[in-house]
Amino acid sequence: MRLGPPEIILILVVVVLIFGVGKLPQIGKSLGEGLKSFKQGVAGEGEEAKKTETVVEQPKAEVSAMDAPAKVSEEDLAAFKKWQAEQAKKG
Repeated sequence: MRLGPPEIILILVVVVLIFGVGKLPQIGKSLGEGLKSFKQGVAGEGEEAKKTETVVEQPKAEVSAMDAPAKVSEEDLAAFKKWQAEQAKKG
């Protein structure tokens, strides 16, 4: 099932009627940019796959503040134990 010249002309006439002559250059430009972006994305996927195969995750050398245990003062610990004992009496 191929599109012949009459079908293509009919499609173009319908597009002109729907969008108008002024919008056609903008539509063509956006379609071209979309196709270009799609091709770059498809080509980039293959390159990304090759890069991820060769990348080896490096071990962490530094310990961040999030990895270190929290430091609690004696005062806070005593207050927590007091609260915990009160909760045990209520419950």
